[in-house]
Amino acid sequence: MDTPSNATVRCVGGIAHDPQGRLLLIRRGNDPDWGMWSIPGGRVERDETDIEAVVRELREETGLDVTPSTLVGSLTYGPYEIFDYTCAVDGGVLRAGDDASDAQWADAAKITELLTAGQLRERLFVTLRDWGVLPHH
Repeated sequence: MDTPSNATVRCVGGIAHDPQGRLLLIRRGNDPDWGMWSIPGGRVERDETDIEAVVRELREETGLDVTPSTLVGSLTYGPYEIFDYTCAVDGGVLRAGDDASDAQWADAAKITELLTAGQLRERLFVTLRDWGVLPHH
C-alpha cells in the first residue's frame, strides 16, 4: 500500500525478555535498516489494534507467541510512528521469519558488541536504555 509522502505510518514493536533477562532482537531482512538488529515489530494493519499487531508481528518475525501489556514508549523514525510494548512470551520456538533474517536473545555484552560493530543503531540503544529495558548483565 502506498502512503502519501507526508503521511505517518503507525507501527508497533514488542519488547520481550527471556528468563535470563536477555532482550529479544531480530535482524532486519528488508528496508528500512536492512541488516541491522532491532526489536521485532512492524506496521499496524487496517482495522487492527496495536496489541493485535504486536502479537502478529512477533509471531511472524520470531515464531514466538506473546501477550503484550504496557506501552513502554513511542518514537518517530522517518515516516514511522512506533509504539513499543512490553511482552510476555507464552510459547513458540525462536526462529527468524517473515522480514527478519535472524533472531536471538541478546544479553548486555551482545548488545554492546552489536552497537560497537555498527549493527545496532545508537538511537535505538539510547532509547531502550532510557526506557530501562536493556539487559543488565
